[in-house]
Amino acid sequence: MSNQYLRRLVSVIALFAAFVLFYAVTLVRLQIAGQDYYTMSTAASLTTRTVSIKAQRGEIFDRDGVPLVTNAYGYNVRLDGGSIGRTNTEKNGLLLSLRELCGEEMTVPTMPFTVTFDGDDLYFAYNADYFKSAVYGARFDRLLRELSKTVAYPDGRSRDELSATNAAFLFLARYGICEDDYETMRYGGGDAVFLLAFRIDMETHNFSAAEPYTVAVDVDLALLTRVKETLTRGVSIVTTATRVYEHPGVASHILGRVGKIQASKVEYYTELGYPLDATVGVSGVESAFEEYLRGVDGEMIITEDAYGNVVDQVVSKEPVAGCDVYLTISLEYQLTAEQALEDDINYIVNKAITSDSYKKGERLIGEDADAGALTMLDVKTGEVLAMASYPTFNLATFNEDFEELNADPTSPMLNRALFGRYPPGSVFKVGIAAAALMEGVLTPNTLLECEGAYSYYSDSGFTPNCWIHSAQYKYRNHGKLNVTKAIQESCNCFFFETGRLLGITQMNRYCTVYGFGQNTGIELGESTGVLAGPAYREQTGGESWSPGETCTAAIGQSDNLVTPLQMSVYLSTIIGGGTRLKATLLHEVRSFDGTLVYSSAPTAMDEIYISPSVRNLVLNAMKDVTDYGSAARVFKGYPIAVGGKTGTAQRLETESAYATFAAFAPFDDPEIVVSCIIERGAAGTDAGFAVRDVFDNYFDLENAE
Repeated sequence: MSNQYLRRLVSVIALFAAFVLFYAVTLVRLQIAGQDYYTMSTAASLTTRTVSIKAQRGEIFDRDGVPLVTNAYGYNVRLDGGSIGRTNTEKNGLLLSLRELCGEEMTVPTMPFTVTFDGDDLYFAYNADYFKSAVYGARFDRLLRELSKTVAYPDGRSRDELSATNAAFLFLARYGICEDDYETMRYGGGDAVFLLAFRIDMETHNFSAAEPYTVAVDVDLALLTRVKETLTRGVSIVTTATRVYEHPGVASHILGRVGKIQASKVEYYTELGYPLDATVGVSGVESAFEEYLRGVDGEMIITEDAYGNVVDQVVSKEPVAGCDVYLTISLEYQLTAEQALEDDINYIVNKAITSDSYKKGERLIGEDADAGALTMLDVKTGEVLAMASYPTFNLATFNEDFEELNADPTSPMLNRALFGRYPPGSVFKVGIAAAALMEGVLTPNTLLECEGAYSYYSDSGFTPNCWIHSAQYKYRNHGKLNVTKAIQESCNCFFFETGRLLGITQMNRYCTVYGFGQNTGIELGESTGVLAGPAYREQTGGESWSPGETCTAAIGQSDNLVTPLQMSVYLSTIIGGGTRLKATLLHEVRSFDGTLVYSSAPTAMDEIYISPSVRNLVLNAMKDVTDYGSAARVFKGYPIAVGGKTGTAQRLETESAYATFAAFAPFDDPEIVVSCIIERGAAGTDAGFAVRDVFDNYFDLENAE
């Protein structure tokens, strides 16, 4: 090997060794000596924030597992407060980009101003509709006062002290939509108004890294893709659930709605940890069982670099779905009840028009029937199997229909089964008979005479008539009756005297246990009605109670007012021997994986002893009503033995009387009680047709040969 070649080889090896040594030293420095430097610089360039993951709301089913309210899933576009640009220019630019991408899918919020254009000039006025919301109005006023402290109004002017134009330009300048001179606009008129609406709404909704702001809901996949591809910062896509009513228009008064937190409940929900933009139950079952239906939101930790790019996402807390609620109602029974009630009201009206019905004022008797309610109760458990209120509405189109529903004089949004307060009429007499028999005021053989007019208080001018002592019935009377016959014939005079002998104190001791003037225990809101007597008069500051009023109270008149559900609870209490069970709509609650969380059980709310002999006597008398009495026209020859009682109560001379009917079946071992009250239904017997239709369905008589 030549010396020249050897020198070259040594030079190459030396050069290679030098490179190896250089990189080795550099690697050691990077890994050891430079560790703290790079660790510190990496930490300084990354930020983390926590965002919530919305939990799925529980769904609602009937007692048999038939879906009533379910969730439909979609995608919402939200502004992400953690990654959105910090400057007004960046925020405004992002909103305008979203408008271009989303178009009509991006709903512009209601603004506190109305705007008119005159060329390039904008003129503002306060929008009264916006300030109907106490929450939004208060938040806007707070923002305005804080903002006016920083400019030409050092004391912080309120909306009442500041013109709409001045207020609007304060916000325009705040959001960089106009220059600080309040004259030069940075955006065209349409863009300026668009940006102003969103920026104010974002601020009143406390938009921040912890509170995202939704700009478009239920977007399709094509739009979702465009947004993701075009906007990489400041925007997030979230999966959302909306409520689907599987049977639109059915059980609307029961199911209720979800919506944003109402102004009156902001503090309540805030204390429970709800965000201000949370969706909660606002009425019906959705509200009553919010604690079960609501899930527990999860949390995600998002890590971003200095440029706002997401470098890592970790779910630190998994969301927990809300529980599914199983109601006591049966969809089949509910459908039947609602249709039966509507059909019965139409029947009463058509009968009045097509028959020779006599007039009351300017109207045919029954022609003005237009509303009512029906309740179906399990006698042995207190579970509500159906609860109908007419007229009704459709939850699926509630928002679109609201103005029309609100203006409707028949009040279709009113749940008459729980909030309708009606005179019970002669249905009340059954409970008075039971009380009088238990207190020894009557025996099964006691005979009291009906002369057509009750004369005990005639010296004071109080001589009320029996219903049969009228021109319509040629001023007849019932003669002497025992209690069984008095219930069958619904004799007023018999119960006038029974009420006098029993006295208002003893009468109301029983009536309170029956549930009159008391809560039924139902989980939804309800009226307690009115139990007539001295206590109610003192409470309301009315006239002193007179002895004669005890007589009229005994036939379900005077101040007595009941709800249709109370009527069913009352009759169930007598059937149960004096034990009043809590009425309930909650059958079961199950977690998302099917685990049983809650199961209903009969719960006694009050009790008074009614002996088996007294119970059987009054129930047999009610069977006589359906076999031979006022309800025989409805139930004569009915294949199932039924007990019932009709009632007719006059409220105003210018309208038809209210029709009430309550019945139970089967007679030998009662399973259900059904009560129906029809406003201006004219005669209690006619309210029985709806009850019969419900019995037909329950006992499967519609398909019987």
